[in-house]
Amino acid sequence: MNAEPSTQGQRAAASLLDWWLDAGVDVAVSEEARDWLGRKPAAIAPITAAEADTPKPSDLGGFREWLSIGSGLPLDGPGAIRIAPHGDENAPVMLISDLPGREDAADGRPIGGEAWALTGKMLAAIGMSANDVYSASLACFHAPGAKIGRAELDQCAAIARDHVRLAKPQRLILFGDAPSRALLGEPLARARGRVHKVEGVRTIATFHPRWLLQRPSDKALAWRDLLLLMSEEQ
Repeated sequence: MNAEPSTQGQRAAASLLDWWLDAGVDVAVSEEARDWLGRKPAAIAPITAAEADTPKPSDLGGFREWLSIGSGLPLDGPGAIRIAPHGDENAPVMLISDLPGREDAADGRPIGGEAWALTGKMLAAIGMSANDVYSASLACFHAPGAKIGRAELDQCAAIARDHVRLAKPQRLILFGDAPSRALLGEPLARARGRVHKVEGVRTIATFHPRWLLQRPSDKALAWRDLLLLMSEEQ
């Protein structure tokens, strides 16, 4: 009766170990345990009167409903598949990922398929559960063949900033080049390796898990980004 849970636990540990080894981490990061989430959440800027006058709702529930049914959002069009965010307000970490792909659309979530499985391993490596994060996409549509121009990128950035402000995460990860360019004003290659602030929230930019599946050698770089997110460095 007890064999099955033990086997599942062994499989989970082996899966996580794969991530550690790919990232080049074969020794303990520190001899002492660290309370990664011991810091108080960064202060979030309040919604201004000008922002309250916009059609976008001023609470997270209303905002998410607006994303799910609102018209005129970036990349909306014939054949586009709308993908809702997942998670709860005040999450330890919020993920804003690059434009949704085919697997994401099939799973109906901002990051899906094998990329989501890898995301779970990355989060577990810094002591978090994938069930505890808030996950969203830069644009809430999977639009095959669509290209995001400067105007759409600016629209996505404005919506994403509202999303962060309302979701109130403790930390923020930008997965991919488009979120980096939209919210940090620079490509991923330049934004990596530094701590940023988006709406007052401690933020890092790193590779999208889809990219890491294609380029496992970059997992070591992604691991450094995750450590920077959880460190006390400014």
